[in-house]
Amino acid sequence: MKISIIGTGHVGSTLAYALVLKGLCSHLILAGRNIQRVQGDALDLQHTLSFCERPMSIEYSMIENVKNSDILVITTSVKKKGRLTSRMQLGEANVKLFKYMIPMLVSNNPNAIFVIVSNPVDVLTYLTTQLAGLPPSRIMGIGTLVDSARFRVLLSAEEKIHPDDLRTYILGEHGPNQFPVFSNAFAGSERISDNFVHRKIFQEVNKAGFDVYNKKGYTNFAIATAASEVLKAIVYDDHRTMPLSTYFREWQGIEDNCFSIPVVVGRNGIIRHLYPKLNQVEREALGKTARLVKANIDSLLYKKKTNSRKRASLNPAEHL
Repeated sequence: MKISIIGTGHVGSTLAYALVLKGLCSHLILAGRNIQRVQGDALDLQHTLSFCERPMSIEYSMIENVKNSDILVITTSVKKKGRLTSRMQLGEANVKLFKYMIPMLVSNNPNAIFVIVSNPVDVLTYLTTQLAGLPPSRIMGIGTLVDSARFRVLLSAEEKIHPDDLRTYILGEHGPNQFPVFSNAFAGSERISDNFVHRKIFQEVNKAGFDVYNKKGYTNFAIATAASEVLKAIVYDDHRTMPLSTYFREWQGIEDNCFSIPVVVGRNGIIRHLYPKLNQVEREALGKTARLVKANIDSLLYKKKTNSRKRASLNPAEHL
């Protein structure tokens, strides 16, 4: 199994370390624009192997020389100076970066599954699907997987139940218009109620990523661990269910869009979409997130302008 990580910033490096510790591949390629840093990470990880149970070939490369990967993980991104208040602040420059990289990566890695980590992840997953010309099942964004994990951790502290025993998802945009699916949230077959306390916890989740970013200048541990779980499901054909950003022609009445929905993940990528029954509140939230994500896609990819008053209602001040 050959996994290539494109981008060795904080997230890419942390993900590479997680893959080495877990022994998730036999061949790991690190690639980036700063070749000296990429080489340094590769050497450092090679020195780690003597403490690991599984041998692994670890190499570094320029992005254009990455070839014949089974899985490509895209973590590269432009740098944002100062305070980050919206993932869309990274959008225009990252779209330009992806338009340069994706056709080249697809040409050199025609059989690869693409895992998108860079933000805004829903727009970039949509763009990758359009540029790659591959089945959407082979292209997925991390999306609200990390938000769902944060939600379970905070609910765990409130309910005094291990987070892995809580079955609850956050779906939609990886951003301010995501929404919790309380109608299908359970712990030991007992419903997790939609109440004031749990809604307050969800609001904390909505801004958690930005809190981390604005305190230490980046996020890496949670998102890299989430990505490693996706890779594990692919490598071992686990058929795990998780919320991931994916392009779909139609889902729950929403057409031609790309955001996080519940899917099953295995060796061939996204094996199937799941269709939970949503209540009225959740269906309204689904419609709102769909409109917002599509507006972001149109704005960044097709330069379509939307009515500013309408956009204001769909896209309030964003908090990670």
